[in-house]
Amino acid sequence: MPATPPAAAPGKLLPTPSQTVGPFYGYALPFAGGGDLAPAGHPGTVILHGHVHDGAGAPVPDALIEVWQPAPDGSRHGAPGSLRRDPVTGAVIGRHGLAFTGFGRVPTDADGHYTVTTLPPGGSPYLALVVFARGLTHHLHTRAYLHDAPGLDGDPLLARLPEERRATLLTTPEETGIHRFDIRLQYDGVHEETVFLDFA
Repeated sequence: MPATPPAAAPGKLLPTPSQTVGPFYGYALPFAGGGDLAPAGHPGTVILHGHVHDGAGAPVPDALIEVWQPAPDGSRHGAPGSLRRDPVTGAVIGRHGLAFTGFGRVPTDADGHYTVTTLPPGGSPYLALVVFARGLTHHLHTRAYLHDAPGLDGDPLLARLPEERRATLLTTPEETGIHRFDIRLQYDGVHEETVFLDFA
């Protein structure tokens, strides 16, 4: 006879188990154009890209990165219904490319690299990232703070971190509008582990 799950106290909810991290996410979660949050050809786009590294410093070729952010005007509702399906097969064929979505999902390539094309977040100096990867029992939350975003000095999370840990959350400038953000799942003996957040 199966065990009866514990009952929650009145007015309280019991935590639910997290979704299995992998390897199944690689088959169902990625979709065409998943890293394209901005409308195609928009003049104000920024690019966020980088590599995901494991504890040995090696690239993780099968990680999945989710991006969540507000629109440039600070709104957080995004554009519903931007994914299209093939009318014959029903397969997802990608976004229509006309609207800002505020959400993206992109797998890393064989070199552990990912790229997201988006718009600067309004009212927030960062993009919220969720990392799914092999070997993780739970997905990881972090933030990519754009190095040139207004409001960095007043951010309460950055203010509480020592300098070397703070640096793991800041993008590195490359060309204009291009931000490098590498994610390190563990300290590899040289590079600090990326700061991950606990939303328990």
